Amino acid sequence: MKALILVGGYGTRLRPLTLSLPKPLVPFANIPMVMHQVQALKEAGVDHVVLAVNYRADIMEAELRKYEEKLGIQITMSLETEPLGTAGPLKLSESVLRDGEPFFVLNSDVICNFPFKDLLAFHKAHGKEGTILVTKVEEPSKYGVVVSDKATGRIERFVEKPQIFVGNRINAGMYIFNPEILDRIELRPTSIEKEIFPAMAEGEQLYAMDLPGFWMDVGQPPDYLKGLVLYLSCQLKLGSEDLADASAYTDNQIVGAVLIHPTAKLGKGCKIGPNVVIGPNVEIGDGCRLQRCAIFDNAKVKDHACIESSIVGWRCTVGAWARLEGVSVLGEDVQVKDELYLNGARVLPNKSISASVPTPSIIM
Repeated sequence: MKALILVGGYGTRLRPLTLSLPKPLVPFANIPMVMHQVQALKEAGVDHVVLAVNYRADIMEAELRKYEEKLGIQITMSLETEPLGTAGPLKLSESVLRDGEPFFVLNSDVICNFPFKDLLAFHKAHGKEGTILVTKVEEPSKYGVVVSDKATGRIERFVEKPQIFVGNRINAGMYIFNPEILDRIELRPTSIEKEIFPAMAEGEQLYAMDLPGFWMDVGQPPDYLKGLVLYLSCQLKLGSEDLADASAYTDNQIVGAVLIHPTAKLGKGCKIGPNVVIGPNVEIGDGCRLQRCAIFDNAKVKDHACIESSIVGWRCTVGAWARLEGVSVLGEDVQVKDELYLNGARVLPNKSISASVPTPSIIM
């Protein structure tokens, strides 16, 4: 089986992190974001994944090569010379996708439990051209709502930002299609949601399946952190062995779901968690407090620093007694001096911060 992941362009919503790496390679729970999807696809029987990209394809190809060998799955790039929207990339990869079998299509920003085996079984059972995974939301008026037959899942129509209640299920950005969908698509910039799906629904060829469990689009920092909380909470419920065993950290207090890379070094007297990810070769000093945050590779957090609801990028240094909160995001190689306070600061790479940032600001 084949799959296409819509990677797209510059990842501007996740800056400053995407100034250093393309968005699919930004770590999420200590592996590149896109690899959560690739691993789940492999488990569902996919043997070839195509990444539809129009930006920095060479970097992605080089980085993903090692995962390709590790997982035993083929990963190739489909490079767009112009942005082709969400449907055009399918046509561009037609020679790979049209092999007589259904194929998956995913948006690269999504994190969830990825029930691809169930999706495949549901799709084959109804026998029509396409299936969309849908997820329930509390405020459907913010989204485009998918209205479907409750008994069969057949999609009747799409309603964009409804002002009266018509349903609470939205497109979760994950699909499975029969190759016949490629006959509907031209090689030009095309929206699959606005141009292709309505025609399929009108022809009774499109179905919806409810997504079980959590779902989050992690394409911007606040949602990245929300998604991290949902992911770690799910791992805790599943009893994942990847999470830190509090009893093994006798010099520190581990609270709730915490993911600590084996190469990370922790000082003494720290309180870490809940919902913390500590990356490879990270150094945490004595007496630190970490909560609802991600610390990327080779970062250093000095003694008694406090980090909450923030992302610390690669090779950063957070000074002693410093405090980060309010969805602060440090780009690569940022130096935060001792005893500073950062609230909602977005700091571009290679900066040295020598004064507090008490209100949300972009530091260029």
